[in-house]
Amino acid sequence: MKIAIACGGTGGHLFPGLAVADVLLERGHEVLVFISEKEIDTLATRGRTDLRLEKLPSVGMPNLFSPAIARFLLRFFGSYKRCRQIYETFQPDAVLGMGGFTSTAPILAGKSRKVPTFIHESNAIPGKANKWNARATSAVLLGFGECEIFFPKSRTFLTGTPIRQSLLQPVDRSAIRAKFGLRENIPTLLIMGGSQGAQGLNRAASAALTTFPPDQMQVVHFTGKRCEETVRAEYASQGRAAFVAAFHHEMQEAYAIADLAISRSGAASLTELSHFGIPAVLIPYPFAAEDHQTINAQIFVKGGAAILCKEENAIGGDLAEILHKLLAKPDRLEAMAQSSRAFARENAAAEIVNLIERECQR
Repeated sequence: MKIAIACGGTGGHLFPGLAVADVLLERGHEVLVFISEKEIDTLATRGRTDLRLEKLPSVGMPNLFSPAIARFLLRFFGSYKRCRQIYETFQPDAVLGMGGFTSTAPILAGKSRKVPTFIHESNAIPGKANKWNARATSAVLLGFGECEIFFPKSRTFLTGTPIRQSLLQPVDRSAIRAKFGLRENIPTLLIMGGSQGAQGLNRAASAALTTFPPDQMQVVHFTGKRCEETVRAEYASQGRAAFVAAFHHEMQEAYAIADLAISRSGAASLTELSHFGIPAVLIPYPFAAEDHQTINAQIFVKGGAAILCKEENAIGGDLAEILHKLLAKPDRLEAMAQSSRAFARENAAAEIVNLIERECQR
């Protein structure tokens, strides 16, 4: 079959979409992937000659009364026209949207051709785009069962959120520590703010670590572009073993050596943390739509896999206190790790492909 996947805009949409694409390719299907014009999409798909990649000029939908609505509509209709043109030659058998307004034009263009269309919602609360996209889809695929109530008129299937194939590759933990310039006998803290970075999280984490002697904690910290040099200099001034980078595309390396994580609570990050069974202190992005990152985090907190800390409290000093308490209780960390693993759905990408194949056969 020929399958179109729209998954650009953020790592939370892009990486799960690429995971589904990999399974489709393994089964002999042809895949077209729509991405956005953002740098994260270009970097993450560099070298993917096995996929047909098409960029769309979509942007997030502003307030209806904002002057930016004109630009949104212009780009949206440009994307829709482009999708219709592409489908004339590609002729998809199904279209899958992974969320965000990069998905909307491909979904509607697929609907106009009367082929099965699907959306995947990875968060506990759907975004604006998926609430709208659901009206034009054959089925809604869910990362969290708690999200089902938001799609009362749709057929829903709980699949979990797919993870990248690269994360499934085994790694040599000692070799990775050496590669990152880290030591064997010190707990390793992984700090990550998502594909866009996170200044508030970076500031809170760096401040919290000043309360730990250098020989008590080492760090792997992915900062985003704006904070990389500042954070690297901060750890150097502390004399702390640290691997600092704006981004890192071999995330299985970082996850494999992490004993504890400080992270945003986007669905893709939570999915990957659970796959590796990493206990976490979750600091939700405070401006996420409908505060969905807090809702995501609360699910993991309720399941015993994480501790929730609001960004304003983390910056105010609560994060340091939480870290000290966790490191003082190895048994609790291990229990949190086991609870985290319980959230993992290892075959999410395959489940999504199975569903698409069944619907197309119907």
